[in-house]
Parts: sequence; structure tokens; C-alpha cells
Amino acid sequence: MKINIAIDGPAGSGKSTVASLVAEKLGYLYIDTGAMYRALTYQAITHEIKPSEEGSLMQLLNRMDFKLSDEGNQMLVNEELLGEEIRTREVTSHVSEVSAHRLIREAMVKKQQQLATEKGVVLDGRDIGTFVLPDAELKIYLFATATERANRRHQENVQKGIESSYEEIYNDLIERDRYDTSRTYAPLKQADDAEPLDTTNLTITEVIQTIVTRARLKEIETNDL
Repeated sequence: MKINIAIDGPAGSGKSTVASLVAEKLGYLYIDTGAMYRALTYQAITHEIKPSEEGSLMQLLNRMDFKLSDEGNQMLVNEELLGEEIRTREVTSHVSEVSAHRLIREAMVKKQQQLATEKGVVLDGRDIGTFVLPDAELKIYLFATATERANRRHQENVQKGIESSYEEIYNDLIERDRYDTSRTYAPLKQADDAEPLDTTNLTITEVIQTIVTRARLKEIETNDL
């Protein structure tokens, strides 16, 4: 029997990459919840809406329809695939503030839960195990040192040919950690029943294999119930 998997962790911990590859290995659907907040942030920037304007952000969000592509594992917003435009530094620097609003998170949680109505999904974010899928059979909390997370993101940018500064990335991550863990509603934290996984000294292959192994065991346990 398939299960639902919640993967949480701080910015730059590799959640999206790991979650998508875990889903592929298991034959599950991957739902990129972070991309949903990034899409809203990108639209806010495009429409010159400030990250602090919760009411205007809600009006914008209400006009956004999220769904998975027919092939699965790709997010569509108003029938368009999300691209690299949601990964810019400007979006990254504002997404935490946009996603901190209570009304925004409540609305997003409902949309995410609708996308995850069937078993066999992998979701990643900052409040998946605590708010979005509190009943997920497997919860993983990914983390790594800020130094390692900044280095990974810097190397990723370099490989993509994107101008990158390690110092700026490091400072941004520290600020996002502070913002995400201290927000009033649905702050970033490890769920009580989540399994912590320190990836600082692990390869991505090792991380994926660890989670897939745990998922297979949970599938067996669920079948035995």
C-alpha cells in the first residue's frame, strides 16, 4: 500500500531535489509546495504588490489555479508550467515574507491538501508534517549546516551559469532561517513524529536511498495494520 511522505527542512537543504527523486524512485507523485509560494511571489512582483500587502496577495492568489500536469510531478499555474522565473534571487529574497501571512498559508494549505487527496504523494516544504499532511505515514526533517547549504546553492548557480556570491547566499539563508522559524503562524519546525536526517556529509544518492528505504519499511508496516 502506498503512503504519503512529508519532507520538511530549512532553505537550501535540498528538499525539492530529494523529494522529486524519491517520488520517482517510488513511483509516487511529487508536489512542489515551495514552487506554489514562489509562483505567488513572482506574480506579486510582476503586479508590483508588496510582500507585506496580505489583502492584495490574497486577491492575487484567488485568481491562481494550481494543478499537476497530465504527466504528473510538474506544477501548472493557470495552465502554464512554472519555469526558472520563480527561482530568481528577487523571488527568493521575498518568498519568506509572502508565505508568512496567515491567510496566505491557510489558503495554500487547502490547495496543497486538495492536490494530495490520494495516497502515494511526496510533498516538501516547511510545514508539511505539521500542517499540510499531519497524518503522513512518513515524515522526514532534512537539515544541514548553513555553510554546507550555502555552498550547495552557490555551486548549483555556478553550474547553471548564474552569477553567484557565496557570501550573499549564506547571509540570505541565515535571514530566511530566522524569518521561517520565528513567524507567528506555521513556523518551520520539526514535527514531533518526524525522522531527522542530517545531510551535511551525505551525497544526494545516500539521502535518497535512506528515505526510499524508510518509505518501503513504512509501506510494509501499513500493509500489516
